[in-house]
Amino acid sequence: TFQECLHCVLFAAFSCGVPAYKPNVSRVVGGENARQNSWPWQASLQYLSGGNWHHTCGGSLIATNWVMTAAHCISSGRTYRVFLGKHSLSANERGSVAVSPSKIIVHPKWDASRLTNGNDIALIKLSQHVTLSNSIQTACLPKANSILAANYPCYVTGWGRLITNGPLPDILQQGRLLVVNHATCSQASWWGSSVKTNMVCAGGDGVISSCNGDSGGPLNCQNSSGKWEVHGVVSFGSSLGCNYYRKPSVFTRVSAFNDWIAQVSSTP
Repeated sequence: TFQECLHCVLFAAFSCGVPAYKPNVSRVVGGENARQNSWPWQASLQYLSGGNWHHTCGGSLIATNWVMTAAHCISSGRTYRVFLGKHSLSANERGSVAVSPSKIIVHPKWDASRLTNGNDIALIKLSQHVTLSNSIQTACLPKANSILAANYPCYVTGWGRLITNGPLPDILQQGRLLVVNHATCSQASWWGSSVKTNMVCAGGDGVISSCNGDSGGPLNCQNSSGKWEVHGVVSFGSSLGCNYYRKPSVFTRVSAFNDWIAQVSSTP
């Protein structure tokens, strides 16, 4: 149809992982305000309570009608919406759009009682296709089974707490995290057996990390051709605190789930 063809044209015009507004990727220690619309696949997953919408988790737009988030973000009794093109959660921003889900698929091997078993990933099918623009673009996914090298620099983004038990920011935050390889992260003095091979660890310097409210959001890593790929979905951190030394942020490793993502997102 013409409408679908319009999506084809827009999809071609806006290549995945190439923001119209390049992110400010500095070496700042500690989170910082992101440049507006520089992570245009970033979603805010919100739930309805008391007549108001509340941010609960992040997500990544991976197709014009699919958003990837964490399984632990989904609760069966809640009514959700996905907000795209957002920078300030409180401002009425031109180009932003709120879309209701038509269905939410949680990974079949996800076990809410055992977070450290992994498979903490879910896909949200939107009730309509979103129009791609300078403020709303899709993320690239990494190649299947690709593993990032130790110390590879990535950026976690979200509206999660700025510090343990601290305030939730209004402006989208970004934080630079270095990848910790599985051999190191699974050592007893780090995360031990809690970390599985289908996860990615990043951070652990005791200064910067993801925190409550970042769950489900992306770990953005730039590939050699300059495109940003979402290598991780924020899964868990330490109960001792967000920025705990040798307790890096743990992400669901997206490249372990390419087949499942492709299978689910191709279903009508």
